[in-house]
Amino acid sequence: MQRSLKDYLTITLKGMAMGAADVVPGVSGGTIAFITGIYQELIATISGINLGLITIWKEQGFRAMWRAANGAFLVALLSGILISIFTVMRLTNYLLEAHPIMIWSFFFGLILASIWFVAKQIPKWNFKIVMALLIGAAIAFYIVMLPPLGANTNLWFLFLAGSIAVCAMILPGISGAFILVLLGSYKTVTEAAHDFDFKTLAVVALGAIVGLLTFSRVLKWLFDHYSSITLAVLTGFIAGSLNKIWPWKEVLESEKVGDKTIVIREMSVWPTNFQGESHVLAAIALILAGFTLILILERVATQKPIAQNATN
Repeated sequence: MQRSLKDYLTITLKGMAMGAADVVPGVSGGTIAFITGIYQELIATISGINLGLITIWKEQGFRAMWRAANGAFLVALLSGILISIFTVMRLTNYLLEAHPIMIWSFFFGLILASIWFVAKQIPKWNFKIVMALLIGAAIAFYIVMLPPLGANTNLWFLFLAGSIAVCAMILPGISGAFILVLLGSYKTVTEAAHDFDFKTLAVVALGAIVGLLTFSRVLKWLFDHYSSITLAVLTGFIAGSLNKIWPWKEVLESEKVGDKTIVIREMSVWPTNFQGESHVLAAIALILAGFTLILILERVATQKPIAQNATN
C-alpha cells in the first residue's frame, strides 16, 4: 500500500485529535477514529500484531515485516497521540477548568453527530439491531453513572487500569480517561504525564499494550462476523455516554485534592441560572459548531478516502 507524506501527516493529525479526545473524561478517541475513517484499519492493524511478524522478519526481511505490520500507519498515528498527551492535555485541562460549559458544549455536539455518523454505517435495521443499540446505550449509561473508586497508586493496579482503559479508548462512546477516573487512576496518570514520571507511565503503557492487543482481536472478530450488530452496540455506547458530557451539571459530591477539586458525583440539569441567556446561546452555538465539524470531516473523508490496509 502506497501513501504519500501528506497522507501520513493527515494520519498524524487524526492521531492528535484522538489523543486530545482520550485525555478528556467523557470523550472517546475511538469515536474520533471512527468519524475520521481510520477505525477499522486501526483495529485490523493492531489485531495483526503477533509473533508471526518475527517469522516474516527472519524469512523475508525487516521491510516485509514492516509492511505486514502496517508500521508506517501505526507510527504516524501514535506520534499524533503522543503529541497530544504531552501538549494538548495541558491546554485541554486548562479550558475544562476555565470554561467548562463552553468546552463540554462543543464536545456534546461532536458526540451527538457521531451517533448519526456511526448509525448510518448500518446497512439494514431490524429488531435485533435496535435491541443491540439499546443494550449498548444501557451499558454505557450505567458505566458513566458509577461512582469512582478511591485513588490507588499500586503499580499492579495501574497496569490493570491501563489495560482496561485502553479497551475503552478504542470503543466509540466509552472514554478511556473516564474509565481511569472510575478506577481512581486519572489523577495519578495525568500527574505522571505532567511530571514526566516515566516509570508510572511505562507501567500504564505496558498494561495498555496488553489490553489493546487482546481486545482488538475481539473487536476484529466481531466486525468480521457480526458487523451490523457491532456497529449498533457502538452506536448505543455513544448515545449512552451523552449524559456524561452534558454541559450543565450540578455537583452533588466533591473532594479537595491539593489545590484542585475532584468531582465525585454530579447530576445533569437544564441550562438555567448559568450566567444568563447569552451564556446559554453561546453554548448552543458551540454544540452546533461541534455537530457541523463532524459533517465537514465526513465530507472530507468521503471525498479523499485514505486507502485501507491491503494486507487485511
